[in-house]
Amino acid sequence: MSGASPDDPRLDRRAAMRTLLETRGDLLLVTGLGSTTYDAAAAGDDDRNFYLWGAMGAAAMIGLGLAVAQPERHVLVVTGDGEVLMGLGALATIGVQRPPNLAIAVFDNGRYAETGMQPSHTDGGVSLCGVARACGIEAVFDIEDMAALKGFASRLHGADETLFARVAIRAEEPPRVLPSRDGVHLKNRFRRALGIEDG
Repeated sequence: MSGASPDDPRLDRRAAMRTLLETRGDLLLVTGLGSTTYDAAAAGDDDRNFYLWGAMGAAAMIGLGLAVAQPERHVLVVTGDGEVLMGLGALATIGVQRPPNLAIAVFDNGRYAETGMQPSHTDGGVSLCGVARACGIEAVFDIEDMAALKGFASRLHGADETLFARVAIRAEEPPRVLPSRDGVHLKNRFRRALGIEDG
C-alpha cells in the first residue's frame, strides 16, 4: 500500500534508515514497534539492534535507560510519529535528563501505519519538534531532505548533547522484513553485544 504520489518530496523510509546506519560504528539502536523495526532489519540485522514488539510508546524511554546505563556508548532510537505521540511524557523525562549520548529520530509520515494508515496528529498540525523543544531538548532538527539527514547522521558519534530529529518520510508501506520475534533471544543477544552475560 502506498499513499504517496510520485512527486512527494519526503524521504523514502528505507533509504533514510540506511543513511542513519551506514557509518554506525558501535552505535546501539532501539527501534519502535512496526515499520522502523522492519526498516532496520531491511538495512541489515545486527546484534546491536534492539527491536520492540508490542511496546507502543516505549522506544524513547528504553533508549534513555540504555544511554544512562551505557554512558560510553552512543544510542540511537528510531521510531515513528504514532509511537512517540503515544508516549509524549518520555520526551519530558529525556528533556530533564538530557544524556549526551542519546539521539532520537522520529520517522514522521503523518500516519498510524500499523493500524491502517489513518492520519496521525502530526498530520493535523502537532509539531514533534515543538514538543521536544518545549521539553528542554535543545538540539532539535526538522529534516525534510537527504542532505539534512546526512548532516544529522554525522553528529551521532560526536554529539555532547541529546539530539532529536523529526524526519519527514513518505506514507508508504514497503514489504515487511521481519527480524526475530523471540523476545528472550533478542534480549540475550543484545546483552552479549554489550558484553553482559545472559541472565
